[in-house]
Amino acid sequence: MGASRARPPDEGGPRRVRRPLLVHPLRVGQRRALALLFVLMVAAAGFAAPSVVRAATAPDAPPAAPRPEPFGAACHTSVQGSHVTAYCHNPYPATDRVRLHTDCANWWDLDADAAAVAVGPGQTVRLTDRCWKDVRTVWVTHQKAS
Repeated sequence: MGASRARPPDEGGPRRVRRPLLVHPLRVGQRRALALLFVLMVAAAGFAAPSVVRAATAPDAPPAAPRPEPFGAACHTSVQGSHVTAYCHNPYPATDRVRLHTDCANWWDLDADAAAVAVGPGQTVRLTDRCWKDVRTVWVTHQKAS
C-alpha cells in the first residue's frame, strides 16, 4: 500500500475553535452581580478618599476661644393677688442691672416697668410692684452695667 500521507488541518475531521480565556462564559445574573460589586467598590473608594485626604491636609485645630465670663443674677418671682415680688441674687463678679416688668390682666389696668436696679457681686435685691386687680405675667430683664 502506499505511504500514508499527512492531512492538512483544513481537510476533513473536526475543526478546532480557539476559545477565549474564560472557558465558561458568565451567565446574566453573574454579570450583573459582578457589575454591582464593581460599582460598590468604586463608590466606597470615592467616599473613603475625601475623608483620608481631609484628614491628611486638615490644619491644626484653632486655639479655643476664651470662655465668656458668667453673667446674670438668678431671679425668683412670686405673685400674691395683685402684688408682685422678685428676689434677685448675683453670684458673679460683674454687676447686673435688673428690671421688673408687670403685665396686668385688665385692659384698663396700667402695665408697669420698674426702674433698673444694680445688683453687685454677692448681693440680693427685692423688687416689688402691683396691679389694681389681677396680674397676667411677670418677668425680669437683665443688663450688664457699663
